[in-house]
Amino acid sequence: MSVHRIASRYAKSLLDLAIEQNKLERIAEDVKAFKAATKIPDFKLLLKSPIVHADKKTAIIKSIFDGKFDVLTMAFLNILISKGREMHLADIAVEFDSQYRKVKHISTVTLTTASPVNEATLKAVHEKLSQSTATDSHIELTAEVDPGLIGGFIVEFEDKVYDASVAHKLKQLKKEFDDNPYVSQIVSR
Repeated sequence: MSVHRIASRYAKSLLDLAIEQNKLERIAEDVKAFKAATKIPDFKLLLKSPIVHADKKTAIIKSIFDGKFDVLTMAFLNILISKGREMHLADIAVEFDSQYRKVKHISTVTLTTASPVNEATLKAVHEKLSQSTATDSHIELTAEVDPGLIGGFIVEFEDKVYDASVAHKLKQLKKEFDDNPYVSQIVSR
């Protein structure tokens, strides 16, 4: 079974349980914290290590997160470790976050510009996106800076990209010139 299917199924199970027990926000916070912990290289290696026994992993997880995470989250982590699925915990956390955003109708939008933008511009972009039918009712807008764009902007959300950068326009123009058969005929004479 593929990693994505495993992550999707376990994430959906946790999400459904959290909704059923009216703990969705609490579990989402726990998963977010766990996802941040999986970014630590040593912790990630521990989860993926076949050498470290499941009992040891369970004890480590308990010592780190017990009292900080909800009982449901701890039980979920213990079940996954006992089933030998701990190497997929980081993927499950990412998938849970994705499914949580769908349930809560949250679109995560990234605005990349060549130079930093002010709050008024961010507010205007947020307003335009909230009026759009392409995004959900709630929008989390993050701004990034990439000087390589030269000018303009790129808006990314879900699997959509709107590239209105100068760098992109220049690439398109270069491609048009490269594909232009008339230029090569003029040069060859």
